[in-house]
Amino acid sequence: MDFVMKQALGGATKDMGKMLGGDEEKDPDAEKKEEERLEALRQEEEERAGKYAKMEAEREVMRQGIRDKYGIKKKEEKEAEAMAAMEAQAEGSLTRPKKAVPTGCGDEEEEEESILDTVLKYLPAPLQDMFKK
Repeated sequence: MDFVMKQALGGATKDMGKMLGGDEEKDPDAEKKEEERLEALRQEEEERAGKYAKMEAEREVMRQGIRDKYGIKKKEEKEAEAMAAMEAQAEGSLTRPKKAVPTGCGDEEEEEESILDTVLKYLPAPLQDMFKK
C-alpha cells in the first residue's frame, strides 16, 4: 500500500510528511546561517542608529546657530535662570518658600528647658512656686 501511495503522489511523500508534522530534515548549516542573519541585523541596526545620531547632531548644530543668531536660550537654561532669580528675590522676603528645617532647630533638651524657664518667668509668683515644686 505504501508503494502505491508513493507512485500515485510521484515522490511528494517527503513533503506530505513534513506538512503532516513528520520529522523535518535538519540543515547542518542552519545554526551558522541563523548567526549570520542575526549579525547582519545587528550591524544594520548599528548603522541606522549611527545615521540618526549624525542627523540629530547636524540638526542640533543648526538649532544652536539659530539660538545664537536670535538670542534664544534653551528651555533648561531658562528654567535654571528663573529658579536663580526666584531664590535671589526670595532671600529677604517674608513670603519666601519655607525651608524644611530652619537653622537652629533641633532635638536638643537644653532648648526645651530654656523655653519652660522662659514661660515660668511670665507667670505670677504663686503659680511659679507651684510649678517649681
